[in-house]
Amino acid sequence: MALSFPPLLIGPDRLGRCVAVVDGLIVTEAPPDALHLPCPEGEITAGAVCAHTHLYSGLARYAMPPAQPAPENFLQILECQWWKLDRALDAESLRAGAMDYIARALLAGTTSLVDHHESPNLIEGSLAILAETCQQLGMRALLCYGASERNFGTAEGLRGLNECRRVPASSLLRGLVGLHASFTVSDETIAAAGRLAKELDTVLHVHVAEDAADVADALKRGYPGPLERLERLGALPCGSFLAHGVHLDPEQTRRTAELGCWLIHNPRSNEGNRVGYAQNLSNSDRVALGTDGWDADMATEQQALFRLASTHGDNKVAERLGNGQRLIAERFGVTAQPLQPGALGDVVVRHDGRVRHVVVGGQIVVTDGKLSTHDFDSLVTHAEKQAAQLWIRMADI
Repeated sequence: MALSFPPLLIGPDRLGRCVAVVDGLIVTEAPPDALHLPCPEGEITAGAVCAHTHLYSGLARYAMPPAQPAPENFLQILECQWWKLDRALDAESLRAGAMDYIARALLAGTTSLVDHHESPNLIEGSLAILAETCQQLGMRALLCYGASERNFGTAEGLRGLNECRRVPASSLLRGLVGLHASFTVSDETIAAAGRLAKELDTVLHVHVAEDAADVADALKRGYPGPLERLERLGALPCGSFLAHGVHLDPEQTRRTAELGCWLIHNPRSNEGNRVGYAQNLSNSDRVALGTDGWDADMATEQQALFRLASTHGDNKVAERLGNGQRLIAERFGVTAQPLQPGALGDVVVRHDGRVRHVVVGGQIVVTDGKLSTHDFDSLVTHAEKQAAQLWIRMADI
């Protein structure tokens, strides 16, 4: 489905820059009848990209109860908290959480999200809910279901892969094939994911070596590591997204670049989950920045990245936020040079560093710092109500 908006002329800004958008792409010159978005005191910038997140966690900000007893390691965090949350999701809580998350992302100047979804008791139809939400609010997104066998065995994995077929491609949306992580799926499901990605002419999105437990599982299965397992089973088409990579060694990281894969650094999540700093990602020039379900304020994520990189003596992180635009451009088949003719019409106007206006694909989605495509206050009120019900269901799991 192609969304069509009137031609748009943004600017000139305080530096004299103008950007024209026609049919969702930046063009050299706006037609005479273009809608005008003035910003004489602002500064035109490219929209930010969150290269890995989980929209299903959108309600966590509303007093999500802590796991009891407190988890002692990464697997316990998953089992006692996030895997309970995803099993408790229903259609309305998923929609409410996604609406809240996407709205806040747009208000922060993030114009593209790469989502990795899981809801084991709501597999079929879950991506349609996320797609509808993105279209309604005006967010560009890459969507997939993170297939897993951790609840209901191989049938669950195949259902998750089949859900990846159902992303309705549009001017704002593209589909990916997802796996949760290799330690939660069989060789057969990994191989099936690779075949499906080839069939759909898309790429894989998967957690790789986030924690040492993923590496230990691959070794137990007879592979040198989770990366090698995915590669040997034919599940890493060029352009695939490998989230985290904390426990990849330098040689493995260089191999991801040779394969044309993207590594996604999620510094706040890695720090919060105590899985370590992804030191070896600097061996690849294809590293983008994600949040792993934390809020998609990419300026805040980048600040965390710089803080942690300084602590660990890592001086090769400056390009990671901007690399998200390269990643998105690959999937939409456009130029990777933001704000240039042929690039996606995803533009942010900032005033004194604060987001003033946001445009996605030529649609104005934030005006004067307020969401244009939905009433934000009512969205938050509904999210709060759904969160309270979600925590009750979680307590019963």
